[in-house]
Amino acid sequence: MGGAGILLFLLAWAGAGVAWSPPKGKCPPHCSCSKENTLCEGSPELPESFSTTLLSLSLVRMGVSRLKAGSFLKMPSLHLLLFTSNTFSVIEGDAFIGLSYLQYLFIEDNKIGSISKNALRGLRSLTHLSLANNHLEALPRFLFRGLETLTHVDLRGNPFQCDCRVLWLLQWMPTVNASVGTGACAGPPAVAQIQLNHLDPKKFKCRATETVFHYEVQAGLNTCSNPLGEPHMVLAQPFAGRCLILVWDYSLQRFRPEEELSAPSVVSCKPLVLGPRLFILAARLWGGSQLWSRSSPDLRLTPVQVLAPQRLLRPNDAELLWLDGQPCFVVADASKAGSTTLLCRDGPGFYPRQSLHAWHRDTDAEALELDGRPHLLLASASQRPVLFHWVGGRFERRTDIPEAEDVYATKHFQAGGDVFLCLTRYIGDSMVMRWDGSMFRLLQQLPSRGSHVFQPLLIARDQLAILGSDFAFSQVFRFESDKGILEPLQELGPPALVAPRAFAQVTVAGRRFLFAACFKGPTQIYQHHELDLSA
Repeated sequence: MGGAGILLFLLAWAGAGVAWSPPKGKCPPHCSCSKENTLCEGSPELPESFSTTLLSLSLVRMGVSRLKAGSFLKMPSLHLLLFTSNTFSVIEGDAFIGLSYLQYLFIEDNKIGSISKNALRGLRSLTHLSLANNHLEALPRFLFRGLETLTHVDLRGNPFQCDCRVLWLLQWMPTVNASVGTGACAGPPAVAQIQLNHLDPKKFKCRATETVFHYEVQAGLNTCSNPLGEPHMVLAQPFAGRCLILVWDYSLQRFRPEEELSAPSVVSCKPLVLGPRLFILAARLWGGSQLWSRSSPDLRLTPVQVLAPQRLLRPNDAELLWLDGQPCFVVADASKAGSTTLLCRDGPGFYPRQSLHAWHRDTDAEALELDGRPHLLLASASQRPVLFHWVGGRFERRTDIPEAEDVYATKHFQAGGDVFLCLTRYIGDSMVMRWDGSMFRLLQQLPSRGSHVFQPLLIARDQLAILGSDFAFSQVFRFESDKGILEPLQELGPPALVAPRAFAQVTVAGRRFLFAACFKGPTQIYQHHELDLSA
């Protein structure tokens, strides 16, 4: 119903059966008053001197620029309030406070472009609300909070921008026992002229993430994990020649060093917790790889074993996996004379179970599960990545990955029941592949410039993947399940993030942190924020 129609209806409703007589209070200038009803037109300011028994007030073509808090405190008995053809553009919070009996509020054909989320607070008896034919592009979330008595809402005739700002309104409408008139969208162009209530809330993308630099820790190449009950990070630092354990300090609100172990030329520090016992495998380029252990958090780590000295000549990566209920490590060896080795627990230590892929200078190992069985994927400098599966107590070659030459490393993630691979290439195009039940097939290619890491990470509800770069900005992607591909989200770049080699995330004290290990500088720690664009 338009403003003129509403006005005639209200005057007829208000005047039915009521005889006009001089009011007890003074009738303000520009107003026509009766005992219970008043119509004001052309007033330069909001009139105040009304009868305390006033039930209906209509304000037309006023000169005020905004409705301020407490504008109607002197009219507590109002049941009906109408504004039409006025010039004010802003309604402040608590503008209608004190009108606990108000049932009808019509704010139509004005120039309102801004309304506070608390503007309607206190209208606990309101049944009919109209904001029709104003200049509103959006409504603030929680505008209708506490208005449980609403039965009719009219929002038509506003130039609503049907972006994330209207998502809360679309989600609110099905939850209330009120008829809501919304009108058509004015924008964005993709939805212009579509009725707002015809939009599908599920198609709105209104969550954004932001990764912000927090601080940095010790220099060196780092790989990260979360091995203990309290959040800990284990960092490999080849330049410092040690594995460093960091623990979250609740008083300082940052990670601090808890313990370090000597490991010259270390490339990977892989932790394993078995009951109260902590093991750390320190894979070293030179001097032999070692196993360290402690049986209690109160004790210090001590070396307990030299690992496969005749096989592990130049480790490049180490991964933890479980086979037939037993913990194992697989160490990828990049030496032409060495061999990638599977080490499984046997008594007090970890001993070679199987040599894999000899003479191929492996650069990366990735443990994953396909078709309900353990698999192992090895990337090497001499051939395409090779996929092994666990059969009869050992790994057997299953297939290789076509269209994947010069792959430095592989990492996998799961989404929507499918298994995906991120394949890192130093120059050229890094790749995303999906398992089709028999092999991995190419899904997407992403330009690489000096990439040594293409790391998928599940942070909160977002499946992310970070493609590192030695020469330019590293790229953060988010997996869009409806499209089945990775899409650009954010850049992380110099001067802080230089030559990244590993990424890992840890959640502590309700905060999400991203560790970025750098070859040419300190480890960078970022904090991950989730933004609600519909707020």
